[in-house]
Amino acid sequence: MITENYFESIEQVSDELAAAHYIADRGLATVIYLAHRLQKPVFLEGEPGVGKTEVGLVMACLFDTQLIRLQCYEGLDASTALYEWNYPKQLLHIRLEEQGKREKEEIERLIYGPEFLVKRPLLEAILSSNEKAPVLLIDEIDRSDEEFEAFLLEILSDFQITIPEMGTLSAKKKPMVVVTSNRTRDVHDALKRRCLYHWIDYPSFEKEYRIVTTRLPQIEDNLAKQVTHFMQKIRTVDFLKKPGVSETLDWANALITMERKYLDEDVVRETLGCLLKYQDDIKRFNEGIWAHAEQRAQYLEAI
Repeated sequence: MITENYFESIEQVSDELAAAHYIADRGLATVIYLAHRLQKPVFLEGEPGVGKTEVGLVMACLFDTQLIRLQCYEGLDASTALYEWNYPKQLLHIRLEEQGKREKEEIERLIYGPEFLVKRPLLEAILSSNEKAPVLLIDEIDRSDEEFEAFLLEILSDFQITIPEMGTLSAKKKPMVVVTSNRTRDVHDALKRRCLYHWIDYPSFEKEYRIVTTRLPQIEDNLAKQVTHFMQKIRTVDFLKKPGVSETLDWANALITMERKYLDEDVVRETLGCLLKYQDDIKRFNEGIWAHAEQRAQYLEAI
């Protein structure tokens, strides 16, 4: 894989992730350790903003290697994810070669060379492994179509592709693959079977407080505790989109920028857009929770 036996223990995974400012529980550290040693992809599911994508970014940093990211979306197809030929460049080259009186067969060999190949993320991951295996992040696979998901199965099985004009290209070293899903739809079992699975949940108070103080060491301790307590409380409400850890960090950073040392009613109202991203959620919070003095006091409680 990236570097054989880079991780010698699960504890080392946890320690190195923490040193890279990513706080992982034992379950996630175990999955990463096994994925590295067994050379299997990691499949991470969870609500948006809980740190799934960050795993791929941190692993590329730890292995000191290239991060190749494939952002999935509806309508994504094989050519967009794998490779395309640079047709305008090929046509221009054909015209120039015809002026030089080249034979048709010779022109065809020339225009299907590597310099005319537009590498997309999956092919780039295969070819980059000739030097040093990259980390391949396939982000939000649930946003793609089932047809693309089926195509992806072949790539993850063998890490080789066949380009008719060039032959079969294989990865010399398997990339570390991190696949993420927000579970907007169920991903097929066939894909999950090829991966080691882990669900990343919203963090506990202790874990989230540690995340905040690790990522924002300049924050006042009391403010960090208030922010964490507030976030734990607000996630108990059935919003359209509950705020994740990314919103926690955005909000805490905004409060630091505003030079706030503690939470009060005014600052929560002013910065609510850092936490809730739907008008219906903001309205529900303001009218259903923030309108009552007792509930406001519970949310502003310092631990």
